[in-house]
Amino acid sequence: MSSPRAVGIAGTGMHVPERVVPNSWFEDFLDTSDEWIVQRTGIHERRYAGEGETTSTMSIAAARQACENAGIDPKDLDAILVGTLTPDYPLPSTACLVQAELGAKNAFAMDVAAACTGFIYGTQVGESLIAAGRAERVLVIGAETLSRVIDFNDRGSCILFGDGAGAAILTPHETCGQGRIVRTELGADGKGFDNIIIPGGGSKQPQGVDVLEQHGQFIHLKGREVFRFAVSIMGEMIERMAEGIDLDEVSLVVPHQVNKRIIDAAVERIDLPPERVAVNIEKFANTSAATVPMALHEAVRDGRIEKGKYVITVAFGAGMTWGASLIEW
Repeated sequence: MSSPRAVGIAGTGMHVPERVVPNSWFEDFLDTSDEWIVQRTGIHERRYAGEGETTSTMSIAAARQACENAGIDPKDLDAILVGTLTPDYPLPSTACLVQAELGAKNAFAMDVAAACTGFIYGTQVGESLIAAGRAERVLVIGAETLSRVIDFNDRGSCILFGDGAGAAILTPHETCGQGRIVRTELGADGKGFDNIIIPGGGSKQPQGVDVLEQHGQFIHLKGREVFRFAVSIMGEMIERMAEGIDLDEVSLVVPHQVNKRIIDAAVERIDLPPERVAVNIEKFANTSAATVPMALHEAVRDGRIEKGKYVITVAFGAGMTWGASLIEW
């Protein structure tokens, strides 16, 4: 039996809306301040989608950049996977909208519902397709328009989120020569399903007056439970990815941008200096499935990843879900 093919990341891309929303914007209608938000989250500002901007339009912009950076024509894509919790429509998938607009006529398309872990889940699916010889070029996207599912009356949650999209092109490693995915681990624990939840709008609580009156169309989260879970699972997954590797060989950790305090606590488990951790939460906030591909793209663009060294990506999300990858650049 032949060994599975090694898979690499041939190119990355990202897109964020033009509208910048500073912490001071919330002071007009909430009992909060820039200092309070920065101290507790590390966030200074975030981006909000404007009129006509959606998860699919941001996905398309990020995808085009990733295709260009990878030297891939969209018509040569075999699959498009979009990790998102804020699709344009409940039906059809956002991935189908992306496929049509890109002109990727030869690609199948589907969304991946793993919340903030969506990009890493999608990457594992894409990697498996290529490793098994079922695909050659896979586009994986993490994209969110969270500004449209947050409750601006909830001080504890509305300050946390922003909008954006990140994308990556996966190909056989032999054809791109970079970003070899060494291993990926995924996990889930459905017992914590209501730690982060949008309770209304599904088959259990169909959209209606009751849902709207209870703000059921918005994200609800249990802050303390999420904080404890995030620190534990992200720290554990970083440690697992770093097993058997000299820490000097880890060029960068790219974590889910959930909260600066959570990131700091999780990375402490392997004692990496701050300059080897990709953090952009101060300017984009938490963009859920988009955080990892956006931060990865910025790191590649800015030359922060040393050739021949390792990158660790890690995320957790509603469900609860989690995942991490070890990538040799």
